[in-house]
Amino acid sequence: MGQTTTKADLVNVIAQRTGLTKNETEAVVDCLFESIIDSLKAGKRIEIRGFGSFNIRFKNLRQARNPRTGEKVTVEPKNVPTFKISKEFKLAVSESLKNDE
Repeated sequence: MGQTTTKADLVNVIAQRTGLTKNETEAVVDCLFESIIDSLKAGKRIEIRGFGSFNIRFKNLRQARNPRTGEKVTVEPKNVPTFKISKEFKLAVSESLKNDE
């Protein structure tokens, strides 16, 4: 673990697998991300079977502490995007990591 996969890495892998150019692939990846963001901004839930679901969750007003100073702060209510992985996704990653040990 410890390595990071970037958007450029994803574009390279997808371009190799599909035969699309990197520019075409980047346009598709950008469009996918923009579509997910636009749906969430419109309050819609996104479900991708076998992968997971994106949703908006409302967080109530709450008291928290500044970790640096210990000072109490009020965190305003807000909507936050969330992602929940599917059982298939979780199992595939879990099994893969188990085999790497």
